[in-house]
Amino acid sequence: MQQMDVLMAITGFAGGAATAAASFALIGSLGIIPRMAGKTSMASAWTALENAVIFGGISGTVAALFEQIPLGPGKPFLAVYGLASGIFTGCLAAAIAEVLNVFPVLFRRLKIKRGLTILVTAFALGKAVGAFYYFS
Repeated sequence: MQQMDVLMAITGFAGGAATAAASFALIGSLGIIPRMAGKTSMASAWTALENAVIFGGISGTVAALFEQIPLGPGKPFLAVYGLASGIFTGCLAAAIAEVLNVFPVLFRRLKIKRGLTILVTAFALGKAVGAFYYFS
């Protein structure tokens, strides 16, 4: 039975490592961090932003795996973490949509020429409201 536990631990670790590598490869191949640094006038600190994303991924994994470790500040920390996670997820979704040219194709097919900023903002607000409704 002990050999099976070791085999399952190795398999789980390998699967998690593969999933993490794929996630970070996607983020790297889309160029999300350098693009976000450029758009927010923080181009000189893009390596710090990349390190923050890596640290967030590692600390999120540790928090998910080792639930018995207290995170300290409690609910205020959870609120900040939730906000940061939401911003990251939104940036990732926007970057994927930008790379795939989803919005230009959609707007061209629907023959929408004015109010694009309002429409994209409405998409983002709808996503935020849906997330708040789902998680509350």
